[in-house]
Parts: sequence; structure tokens; C-alpha cells
Amino acid sequence: MTFVALRRWQRVSLVAAGVALAAALVQFALVCKAQAHTLVTNPIATRRLPTKTPNDFHMPYEDVTVTTGDGLTLVGWWVPPVNGAVVMIVPGYKGHRGQLLGVAEVLYRHGYGSLILSVRAQDKSDGDLLTFGVHEMGDLDAWDRYVRSRTDVDPARVAMLGVSLGGQLAIRFVAEHSDIRALVADCAFSSIEDTIATSVRHFTGLPPFPFAPVILFFGQREAGFDGPALDATKWIGRISPRPVLVMQGGADTVISPKSGQLLYDAAREPKEFWFEPAVEHVKFYDTMKPEYERRVVGFFDRSFVAK
Repeated sequence: MTFVALRRWQRVSLVAAGVALAAALVQFALVCKAQAHTLVTNPIATRRLPTKTPNDFHMPYEDVTVTTGDGLTLVGWWVPPVNGAVVMIVPGYKGHRGQLLGVAEVLYRHGYGSLILSVRAQDKSDGDLLTFGVHEMGDLDAWDRYVRSRTDVDPARVAMLGVSLGGQLAIRFVAEHSDIRALVADCAFSSIEDTIATSVRHFTGLPPFPFAPVILFFGQREAGFDGPALDATKWIGRISPRPVLVMQGGADTVISPKSGQLLYDAAREPKEFWFEPAVEHVKFYDTMKPEYERRVVGFFDRSFVAK
């Protein structure tokens, strides 16, 4: 092969390599964008929906709805209180009301009412886009106004319990609303930075590197949230002097198991931490019912009598 031919072959090889690299990068970006779209959207046709109602758990209830400031209709179940105290229960990521009926039943047996609510893009509520708090704070505000409009509720005896993403939303809402008396955060993620590697692997099956930051980039653009700003450790300290119970399972593969400790450390007194090394994501009620009842009901009992 002559020198000229060799140079020509090298140029062709470099061009071919460049084209292949560009094609790989485009494919990588398309995969990340598609995964981001799946993570931040929840079309009604593909949602998990309740198959039971409070009636199946021997609780009286009402089907209730609220309308958000931007015109969406949200659905919920109202279980009336005996003692005037109500816990607003917030489902997790792409969750639904039926998943929390057991929790509501535990509370009901001790006199507590509950509002098992949904936010946009959950359950049978309107909307397809999850905004990780950008618009969900308005959803919770609509529900809070509904609770306080009820004549069977003592407005000084309203608390929140959130699971997973619902826990993170509840932390932020309670931090911003001083009239919420107490909070239970069950396996809430502390921040995007703390949990993104765990969450991306769980929900997409892809390795965190190099996919996680690019998926986050596209997710932020589509849903309109600021990833680094989703930091519940910056909110939870503002809840004091109202009490907080942080729950975290050590076998959690949905969020980073360190999230609970980070939230607890950032909270101020009065605060409690329930960590169980063998418990999976939001499985405290399912796997430890008697202890769940003792701890969670006991926490609310103490919270509502505390000065």
C-alpha cells in the first residue's frame, strides 16, 4: 500500500469512527430522553388503580374531589374521624389510594380520620405529568383547604403521612404550612443527588453512569423542575417545633437507604427515627403491622397532646 493510499485509508477510518461515535451518542441521548419521559409521565391508560375501597376495610367513607388552581380534578377518599383529628395520607410515585387503605384502617381503629388523597397524574386524577412538587404543592393546598372546610375536623388536629415521593412532597408542604400539626415520612427520598443512582437503576434497569445525569437532564426539561432544588433536607428542619417521624428501610432499592438518616439528621427536635435494616421500600406496614401500629399511632397520639 502506497503512502497516499495509507493516508486515504486512515481518513476513511477516522470518518467512519466519527460517524459511528455520533450515531452512538444520538442513540444514547434518545434512550435517555425516552426513559426520562417514562419517568415523568403517567398516562391514565397505563396507571395502577385501586381495586378496593375503604368499605373493604370496614371503614365508612365518602368519595371526594377537589379542583386545583389550574383546573385539574383530583380524587380522594374521606374517612371521618371520631376524635376530630385527621391524617392526610399522600401516596408515592405513580401510586394510588388503594395502597394505603391498611394504614388508614390502623388510624381509624384509634379514632383518627384520614383523607387518602391523590395528586395530579395519580390514581384517577387529571393530568399526565409528574412535576415533583412544582405543581403538586398546589394540589396539596387544595386538599388542605378541603379538610379545613369540614365541620367534623378540629383544625388544630390535622397531620400528614407521606410515603416515598409522597413523603418528600409532604415534608415540603408541612415545612411551608405551620398549621399542619405533625408529619410521618415513610421512605421519603432526601434529595436527587442522594438517591438518583439508586432510583435510576430501579426504575430503568440502566446503570447510573453514564445514564442517570442525562435522564435527569431530560426529565427536568420536560417536567419543569429543578433537580438540585429537590432537597428535602433543606425543608425538614423548618418543621420544628412540630414533631416529625422519619421511617427508612435498610433494604430499600427504590431510593438510597441513607435518605432516612440524612432527613433525620437535618430535622430539628422533636423528631423520631425508625430504621429497620431488613425492610424494603415502604414495606413497614406490610411486614411489621403490630410495630407499625404501636409506633405510628403512638407518634400521632403524642403529637396531638403535645403543647
